[in-house]
Amino acid sequence: MWDKKKMQLPGAAGRWAMLVILTVTVLSLSGCMYPKSEMKQNQAAPKEAVRNVQAAIDQYQTETGMLPMKTSSEETPIYEKFLVDFAQLKNKGYLSSIPTAAFENGGNYYFLIINEETKPQIKLMNLVTYQQINDIQTWVNTYKSSHNGQLPKGGQAYPEYSYIDYKAMNKKAPELRSDYSFQTIAAIMDETGRVYADYGIDIMQTIQKKGGADPAADTDLRTILVDSDMFVPVKAPVYHWVNKEPQAVTAQNQ
Repeated sequence: MWDKKKMQLPGAAGRWAMLVILTVTVLSLSGCMYPKSEMKQNQAAPKEAVRNVQAAIDQYQTETGMLPMKTSSEETPIYEKFLVDFAQLKNKGYLSSIPTAAFENGGNYYFLIINEETKPQIKLMNLVTYQQINDIQTWVNTYKSSHNGQLPKGGQAYPEYSYIDYKAMNKKAPELRSDYSFQTIAAIMDETGRVYADYGIDIMQTIQKKGGADPAADTDLRTILVDSDMFVPVKAPVYHWVNKEPQAVTAQNQ
């Protein structure tokens, strides 16, 4: 787990460069537990499934004027909101079977529809990461209720966000892994104790790879990750571009 407070390099670029170097070093020392070739091979089936489901919902919308998605509440976070209704697609003949990657058929992903009002796209939500964050949330809630509302805070991650002190909770930190870079990422929490996965490094790397002008200050930087791959950033906070780096900010309906 990296701590930006311990890395006092001059300038944002240097600070983020050091974070990337440290992450690569940790992965190298871990005995190649998750070789990139293996990770990409494991993504082949979900990628094909995304293409097939995309074609199915496109045809469904063309023929019915609607989208095959389950209803959700207004409070549901944007990247958890519209789950594909595979029952509709299968029962009406748009899919012969539910993809094996889908939770509904024993897989590790929810298939989501985003941009539902403009150009609907299929994206995947990793349920392993989702459950890991939920587990941490349960630990934090238990700690908070038994310590008069105090939170198990570690060092500061961003203004109004901190890392989590697992030792205080007598827990071992789970290994959260990014679907974008295959790197390990940290869990963070806001001032209320709500837990998130921190994709700051992934966002920074994606922006650097794209080059060009800096993002607008009010851009929700999660969209940069979503546009770059077939995944949504699971349980991620909203990020804005602040002082030449991504910064988690508080926002409603994250």
